[in-house]
Amino acid sequence: MEVIKKMEKVKIIPVAVIEDSENAIPLGKALLDAGLPVVEVTFRTETAAESISILRKEFPDMLVGAGTVLKIEQVKAAVDAGSEFIVTPGFNPTVVDYCVKNKIPTVPGLNSPSFIEWGLERGLNHFKFYPADISGGPRMLQLLSGPYPSVKFMPTGGVNNQTLIEYLKLDNVFACGGSWIVKKDLINNKNFKEITKRTKEAVSLVSSEIG
Repeated sequence: MEVIKKMEKVKIIPVAVIEDSENAIPLGKALLDAGLPVVEVTFRTETAAESISILRKEFPDMLVGAGTVLKIEQVKAAVDAGSEFIVTPGFNPTVVDYCVKNKIPTVPGLNSPSFIEWGLERGLNHFKFYPADISGGPRMLQLLSGPYPSVKFMPTGGVNNQTLIEYLKLDNVFACGGSWIVKKDLINNKNFKEITKRTKEAVSLVSSEIG
């Protein structure tokens, strides 16, 4: 899947809560200036779809997706806005089945073997591991690699510069998601210089430790 390959390449998926769509362009520019051409815009605000649309139009080469997607209506709104992938916090069969049926790239959230098998039954093998830090962290993912060698994970939840590399060094981790480089207060306060700084630090860390 082309979208998954792009996520594997960038390795870090910043998860952004955009409460004011006017912040979409400077946020996208801040990430691109730091060398990270990707963002997951969460559907925790009424401006999510509009922000996705703005980002897709302004930065056509940027990978833009939708996160915290809970309902089919949100999937439709995200896709109509130009979202290239859908990320869910949990494994909602209704939402996942809709995405699979309509060939919409999706990374469902889960943290247990049972949900992994639900995903495998639907032909999926890339999942969001959430909440990563309190669901066993790297050790849990190491254990899951035994019975599920073909499955890849995107740990999200509690990921930061201290844990990022530990996760990415695991063979069954294809990327890490998180808000530590695009914290909501930084966006709301228009502190995009700090976002660029944090993003550069994370990108540099991955480059030096992972390659």
